[in-house]
Amino acid sequence: MTSDRRALSVWGVAVVAYVVAVMNRSSFGVATLEVTDLFGVSSALLATMAVSQLVVYALLQVPVGVLLDRYGPRALVATGAGVMALGQAVLALAPSAGLVLAGRVLVGAGDALTFVSVVRLVPAWFAVHRVPLMTQLTGSLGQVGQVLSAVPLVALLHAQGWRATFLSVAAAGVVACVAVLAVVRDAPAPSAEVVDRGGRRAGLLKRRRAARTTPPRQPGALRAVLRDPGARLAFWMHFSGQFSNHVVVLLWGYAFFVEGQGRTPGEASALLTVNVVAAVVAGPLVGLLVGRHPRSRTPLAVGTLVAVGVAWLAVAVPSGPVPLVVLVVFVVVVAVGGPTSLVAFDVARSCTPPERLGTATGFVNTGGFVGALATMLVVGVVLDRVGGETRDLDAFRAAFAWVALPWVVGMLGMLLGRRPARRAHPGLAV
Repeated sequence: MTSDRRALSVWGVAVVAYVVAVMNRSSFGVATLEVTDLFGVSSALLATMAVSQLVVYALLQVPVGVLLDRYGPRALVATGAGVMALGQAVLALAPSAGLVLAGRVLVGAGDALTFVSVVRLVPAWFAVHRVPLMTQLTGSLGQVGQVLSAVPLVALLHAQGWRATFLSVAAAGVVACVAVLAVVRDAPAPSAEVVDRGGRRAGLLKRRRAARTTPPRQPGALRAVLRDPGARLAFWMHFSGQFSNHVVVLLWGYAFFVEGQGRTPGEASALLTVNVVAAVVAGPLVGLLVGRHPRSRTPLAVGTLVAVGVAWLAVAVPSGPVPLVVLVVFVVVVAVGGPTSLVAFDVARSCTPPERLGTATGFVNTGGFVGALATMLVVGVVLDRVGGETRDLDAFRAAFAWVALPWVVGMLGMLLGRRPARRAHPGLAV
């Protein structure tokens, strides 16, 4: 049998590539003040730059699912790292805002190839009962990339400037690409599998063979996925859990803490770091809970969304800056939405045939990003309308009021989608 050490090596290198992808994804969010100073862009244009990355990410998810079934995760993860490296190099050398936008588009395209491909490696290398936990660990450990962007990247930005910082990020992408090509394989080689004398690993061998021989995507797969109530429920679960955290981490959190709440850049970076730590800690706990109590998946998603709504009210309603402890609680609560949203992939896997799994995974993964990009763009437009050139607390309060709209949409999607999903899949535990 393939050793656990080999499986962990493959998974570990893939997770490192995902860490680099998250660093690429969130690097723009901690540089918004520099972008404004260097290129003189408005809040709306700044939001457009960030949203363009997410638009590309979201639009590519279903095509990536098709490519994943055809070429395998190793090729896609390596390609994603290379494309992101190119995007960051363009960003570093950009003489104008237009090329900054082009660089973020490339980053979004490379990022789109990464997460779903890393997640697809998990069932190929680990036993089925370990898949929920390993998926959560993948998502949680990947958020270390946010720490890298919130602390050392910010320090490098202040010490060495724009060009050196983003060229360094590009170099990290090249290293990740080389490491993936050297270590990662789509599935264990057949000769590496040896059934022990008790035959306890025969089932694992069968599952891994199935992972290697998954039939190609069939015509009409997307139509079938869109008609599946279970896949739609998973979409809304991912939508609800992810959108708030993306709004905070990818674009407006750092600016809100500094310009709206009057915190120092160091305090803002620390708050984003707390966000990451909370997600890393919550991930395995969510995985263990869902593994033991599958029917807790929808209640967990709904309860988390309620807590996220309360957290937004705590920072957006007061007319003055809130205490630091309130901001800490805020970033922790929205962070938990990330691991909760990953439960959606387990729901999709439970109700989707293998020949449509890539398409279903890509469809579900668009959820959080669709919600985030729409919210981020609206926040930027409102900030320009209300605050003009000055982004103060009142401007942020007016802009963040629009967070209520995707919150309501996500809540309705989950509450109204649970019963049809159960009817369509009587054995589905949600």
